[in-house]
Amino acid sequence: MKIVVTGRNIDVTPALKSYAEEKMSKFERYLSNITEVTVTLSVQKYRHKADVLIKAKGNLIQAEGETDELYSAIDDVAQKMERQLKKLKQKMRARRKSESRDVEAAPDEESLPSEAPRIVNSDVFDRKPMSPDEAAMSLDLKGWQFLVFRNGQSGEVNVIYRMSDGHLGLVEPV
Repeated sequence: MKIVVTGRNIDVTPALKSYAEEKMSKFERYLSNITEVTVTLSVQKYRHKADVLIKAKGNLIQAEGETDELYSAIDDVAQKMERQLKKLKQKMRARRKSESRDVEAAPDEESLPSEAPRIVNSDVFDRKPMSPDEAAMSLDLKGWQFLVFRNGQSGEVNVIYRMSDGHLGLVEPV
C-alpha cells in the first residue's frame, strides 16, 4: 500500500506526514487490496481540511474532514474513512455469503425431474433495427417459428411469428 501525503497552501512537516501515514496504515486491516492512499492537507484562513482518497481494486473511496486543527482534521477523516471501509467490508461479506447460498441452493441436473423443461438451445438475434418485411425474410431464412426484433420505424421491440396456416403474425406493443 502506497501512502501519498501532499499539502495545498501548506508545507507538510515530517511529523504531520508520519501522523497521517500512521492513521492511514490502519485501513489495511479492512481491505487487503488497497493500492494507494492519497492524503491532501489544506489550510484556508481558519479552516484546516484533510481529504483522503483510497484506491482499492475496483473501488474508489473518498472522505474529507474539516476542523480548526490539522491533526484533528486527520483524525476526523480517518474515522469517516474507517466507517466507510467497515460498511464496504460488510457488503462484500454479505455478497459472498449470498453467492455461496445460491450455489448451494442450485439443484443438480440429476435431482431435477425428467419432465422439467430445460433450455437446450440458445440463439442470438440481430440487434440492428429492421422493418417487419426484413424480419419476415430473416424468419424464413432461419426457419424459426418466431423472431424478436427492434422495429426500424417505431424503435419498439416486436415479435413476428409463423401461424399454423403458414402466414405470419406481428406483435407490436401498444
